[in-house]
Amino acid sequence: MSAELYDLVGVGLGPFNLSLAALAEPVPGLGCLFLDENPGFSWHPGMMVDGATLQVPFLADLVSLVDPTSRHGYLAWLREHERLFGFYFGESWHVPRIEYEAYCRDVAAGLGSCRFGCRVTAVRQARLADGRDGFVVCFDAADGTPRTVLAANVVLGLGTEPVVPAALRELCADGGALIAHSAHYLHRADWIRAADDVTVLGSGQSGAEIVLDLLRDWHRPGRRLRWLTRSGAFEPMEYSKIGLEHFTPEHTDYFHALAEPTRDQLLAGQGRLYKAVSAETLAEIRAELDRRTHPHGLDATGVTLLPGVEAVGGRVHEGEDDPAGLEIDLVHTRSRGSCTVTTERLVLATGYAPRQPTLLAPMEALVLRDSRGRPVIGRDHRVALTGTDAGLYVQNAELHTHGVGTPDLGLGAFRAAVILNAVAGREVYRLPRRTAHTSFTPAAAAAADPGIRPTPAAPGRPRHAQRPAADRPAAPQPSQPQIPSQPEDRRERRTRSTAHPLSGAVDVAGALRPAALRRGRQRAAGDGTDGGAGEPGARGADGLEPGAGDPGAPLGPADPADLADSGAAPAGVDDAAPASPDRG
Repeated sequence: MSAELYDLVGVGLGPFNLSLAALAEPVPGLGCLFLDENPGFSWHPGMMVDGATLQVPFLADLVSLVDPTSRHGYLAWLREHERLFGFYFGESWHVPRIEYEAYCRDVAAGLGSCRFGCRVTAVRQARLADGRDGFVVCFDAADGTPRTVLAANVVLGLGTEPVVPAALRELCADGGALIAHSAHYLHRADWIRAADDVTVLGSGQSGAEIVLDLLRDWHRPGRRLRWLTRSGAFEPMEYSKIGLEHFTPEHTDYFHALAEPTRDQLLAGQGRLYKAVSAETLAEIRAELDRRTHPHGLDATGVTLLPGVEAVGGRVHEGEDDPAGLEIDLVHTRSRGSCTVTTERLVLATGYAPRQPTLLAPMEALVLRDSRGRPVIGRDHRVALTGTDAGLYVQNAELHTHGVGTPDLGLGAFRAAVILNAVAGREVYRLPRRTAHTSFTPAAAAAADPGIRPTPAAPGRPRHAQRPAADRPAAPQPSQPQIPSQPEDRRERRTRSTAHPLSGAVDVAGALRPAALRRGRQRAAGDGTDGGAGEPGARGADGLEPGAGDPGAPLGPADPADLADSGAAPAGVDDAAPASPDRG
């Protein structure tokens, strides 16, 4: 019996490929199949913390920003459940995360093209019966039967996996149940809360939500909660109305057109757009801390906040009289002071990284890569291949080519429509020409402003580089900006409750102590730890679809002992990859 042929096969069913499936459903003549190894739709099951909401508005559902008339929109789902009027009167802009998962689950259940319990094992190059280039997709069906289908196009939506800093991988292997990644926080919550001393490492949205959850439901006098981050501060996300235009298709166009080194440099400085903490969450944490200052003051809160520190190693500590615990060696990134933290439990809120698509191993040699070994990806999200004209597309694996909007739910429907238009070879969905007030290049500004005329720049320097006047010497350049971004006394007032640097850390329990870390540094020096690597920052930072399911790779280590084998892990301690379920 010949294998079934589909125009499009999607591998993985997180929100992004589910959006693609929902938008593809009404397209006549388009045969689609979507496969996922999980028994049903699941999205960040370990981070469904009470009260957590999406960081994007409800219109960032699966379809509405492309087709607001679709039966798969969030408002249609509310109407189906007779909750539309309640939503209207509640005036809630952000959907509870647990409700968003329920909405997606119902949409998936209503799409005949979505099949769960099907694990894709390989994708191979093939020649279709009509002479076109295509793919053979091999998978194990829900009943365990090996199956094969043919596809003219394949779309990978493999999601992400937890990141463990290189310097802590050995500790994760030794620490076992004493360590959990934020991806598994709720699954390990009882064990975490059984301790009297808990440390959270990482200052993205996930880390902040865990700290807030522990403050509300676990922390009490006699218990110690510690929040550490490599970032210089516990920073809020950039959420201004103009700043949000970095999450428009126009910014994606601009970013994609840049040279590879320029893209990398730009992305490294855009952390607060997609990898920090919502201002509301930080305000709630502050309120919990302030409540604990009465009547004994800041020293007696039982909570330590320590930014600007990098983990360089650690070990399991087993005392004769004390229960097993952990020791974590830290270095302050600015002062280079060092200390050791002793704690009973460690939660790694250190972000996620795209899963490595092992199912593409048979086609590895066909994938074109950039200077850093990353796939070359076109503006239409198509992976550049040699030796075949078949279409291989990716969703949420193109941060390096498409920028900060890649993991953002708000661009999910737009990206799905771009892929559908490319696969169909016609305009299935009409997409807007302009989406931002901001012009990201002079050429874009000139298109709408007759007063702007682009001019060619001389290679190597700006065309109109300023020169000193002939009759006076050039003014000396200051080593630092003469006008600070905020007054020094204001900065002191804003940060005086935060332990920074190490010499001023407050820890009544004595868990922070100066330590000579020469041995730890030597041990870390050869393990790939990039102590000077800058942290891109955070705009809701685990938005890379963890929990979406990877039919060709493990969903991610569920046992902390396996975290050391989680694949590519940036060296930093924080969210070196995005860390919030909806905005990466």
